[in-house]
Amino acid sequence: MENMEPLNDRRSFLRASTLLGAGLFIPKVNFASSGTFSVNDNIHEFGKREGYADQISILISMMDWMRFTVIRDAKGISQKELDFLLDENSNTIGAMLMHLAATERYYQIDTFTGIPKNKLGFGVEEDIWSSASNLGDAGRKILKGKPLSFYLDKLNEVREFSKTELKNRDDSWLMESTEFFGNQPTNNYCKWFHVVEHESNHNGQIRYIKSRVA
Repeated sequence: MENMEPLNDRRSFLRASTLLGAGLFIPKVNFASSGTFSVNDNIHEFGKREGYADQISILISMMDWMRFTVIRDAKGISQKELDFLLDENSNTIGAMLMHLAATERYYQIDTFTGIPKNKLGFGVEEDIWSSASNLGDAGRKILKGKPLSFYLDKLNEVREFSKTELKNRDDSWLMESTEFFGNQPTNNYCKWFHVVEHESNHNGQIRYIKSRVA
């Protein structure tokens, strides 16, 4: 499939994301203060989440809802489905699940540490994270034969770190900008919305692959 071509490196990933950053407008929403904006933990009602600033709460609402959808669609998936390849150039469902975790980890490093893009690294387990980030031949070689629990554990591990760190940020941090998508000013809100949008994109691919497994 055309939109499943492997990404060679993080630079090509960012280049492919330019269209999102170039046209995305994040409006400034004037929410009520934490004292009057009631906490609501219903996943289908976006709003205030306990421990988070107001607008970060909206971001967390979106992240939780999209992750709920991904996990729901992955539930009960077989090893055959996890490792199935449509053709020699495609990616497996397992690899794409790990790719979601790697992408979120990449944005953790960028937004929480401020490390420049050209100096980003994944530290320990570099091979598996790099393969998941770039997919392609490396992903097809390394990310196979692993149970669903492996991928779900990685997704959960990364997400828990994100949510812990976001509790320590305020709404002004969310609006801080750096040159990023297309070398244009891009705020942290846009970067983290991309994490949500990215999961939605690949979840559609996962559903399609599941439908094609013989």
